[in-house]
Amino acid sequence: MIYITGDTHIPCDISKIKTKRFPASKELSKNDFLIICGDFGGVWNNDSEELYWRKWLDRKNFTTLFVDGNHENFNLLNEFEIVDFHNGKAHKISDSIYHLMRGQIYEIDGKRFFTFGGAASHDIEYRTKDKNWWAEELPSESELMFAQKNLESVDWKVDYIVTHCAPTSIQQMIAPSYGTNRLTNFFETIKERATYQAWYFGHYHTDRTIKERFFCLFDQIHQI
Repeated sequence: MIYITGDTHIPCDISKIKTKRFPASKELSKNDFLIICGDFGGVWNNDSEELYWRKWLDRKNFTTLFVDGNHENFNLLNEFEIVDFHNGKAHKISDSIYHLMRGQIYEIDGKRFFTFGGAASHDIEYRTKDKNWWAEELPSESELMFAQKNLESVDWKVDYIVTHCAPTSIQQMIAPSYGTNRLTNFFETIKERATYQAWYFGHYHTDRTIKERFFCLFDQIHQI
């Protein structure tokens, strides 16, 4: 089984996946997955609190997967081992926590997942580079090219898309004050060109469904 939710910002919003609020987790196994749509917050500075929550997740019945958001420590994240994972590549954070990397296509439970993290910080003026903000929050040209090549390899046909931010046109419906950028515009191209059942993203701290297949998640946990 596969479930998906929005940002966890460990420790701020991790409570949504505690058993009381996610009772279905009691029936899951390590072969089942919970996907977090960015701003995981569990790879930030390796302090004792963060390590506690990573161990807490490891003890859960399910396996945790996440795409990166904009509030991630990319220097630390990129220190983790890259492993083969469901026909793609992923950072192995621990035995049952994996970072789904940008532009990868995974085969999970017979379904094809395209993942691409990152987003532009709207609070950048309050942040310090390489301390609580990293330029890598937006993709490089090579990452965009890699993603496009992977999509071309499957004729732009996937089952699900998991990102942190939304395509430009969808973002304008949810948060019109957020500026567009090369990532939201790239997603707009995918939105129009690719074939997919549903697109899941976080970032905007709200729960909303748009056009029946674009799911902005924050507190809600959806079963895929």
